[in-house]
Amino acid sequence: MNITIITGARTYFMKIAPIIHEIITQQKIGVNINYRLVHTGQHYDKNLSDTFFEELNIPHPHINLEVKSGSQAEQTGAIMIAFEKELENHPTDLVLVVGDVTSTMACTIVAKKANIKVAHVEAGIRSGDMNMPEEINRMVTDSITDYFFTTSQLAGANLKNSGVNNKRIFFVGNVMIDTLLSNLNRIKKPDFWKDLNLEKNNYFVLTLHRPSNVDTENELKELINTIVKNCNGKPIIFPVHPRTKKLLEGLSLNFDNLHFVSPQGYLSFIYLVKNAIAVLTDSGGITEEATILNIPCITFRNSTERPETCTLGTNVLVGNDLNKINSAFNTLNSKKWKQAQIPELWDGNASKRIISHILSLYA
Repeated sequence: MNITIITGARTYFMKIAPIIHEIITQQKIGVNINYRLVHTGQHYDKNLSDTFFEELNIPHPHINLEVKSGSQAEQTGAIMIAFEKELENHPTDLVLVVGDVTSTMACTIVAKKANIKVAHVEAGIRSGDMNMPEEINRMVTDSITDYFFTTSQLAGANLKNSGVNNKRIFFVGNVMIDTLLSNLNRIKKPDFWKDLNLEKNNYFVLTLHRPSNVDTENELKELINTIVKNCNGKPIIFPVHPRTKKLLEGLSLNFDNLHFVSPQGYLSFIYLVKNAIAVLTDSGGITEEATILNIPCITFRNSTERPETCTLGTNVLVGNDLNKINSAFNTLNSKKWKQAQIPELWDGNASKRIISHILSLYA
């Protein structure tokens, strides 16, 4: 059988890498399964992307549709036009999409209009926040998907409540954790480690990119001021998203312990997370990794599509509420942070389950 795998952003290489590795493993034992990796180009940085291919030991995409950036509508339309031509030139038995970026939704729509089955990895997760473009992408994708691979029992329940037949839902675990666990023995210090005199368990990792946090200069400045105040002079390592960098340049932030660094490769970023006092973020995926690594995580969001990182893991939601932020730091600095429990099936074998189910479906 032939599977077309969609990726649209650098962080999504971590989601598709273990799936590709499992396909290659099956090929080596004679199983008739082939894949074509399609990068839509939704987010693309050649230097960083090349680094991720090498670090995660996955082949480069068979094609980059080179859609580039644009408004939500422009990007969605461009992806759909380009992917329709891709499917015409390279027919497939199944389109496999992951996560919740625009590429996921757009390629799902195109595949279904071409009467091609779609499998969605990380199906069923919901934040409940309709202001997030990702929430729309998830809901639209899941409304027409054929096979649903979920990270949690709650995600499956969300799908059942929306009318999805239980026979099409497969609880497999978390592919991000497959990648994390298989690479922990390969993580490496970032190049700036010595230059910044960093020490294990003596610095913070900060990531911010969501519009609710970075689109308003005054609010962003107040948030960073609050973070710096609560870190008590310890280094704060801030890999800066290009979107955020433009705003930061105009804020005149002059803190000796706040260090802006370039976006990191996977192996060096996980090294930073694993050895930090805590992760300070508005990301979703990083909260999963922090949970598995048992690293305290303060998330500047009011909702999460990964509630298990809060109920079982190390994650606490504070939004941009200064009282909640200060309270979370007080707990952290008092060394009273909760310890992580590992969510069910977050064991490094999700990709094996996914491919096993697919092969059974197409036997």
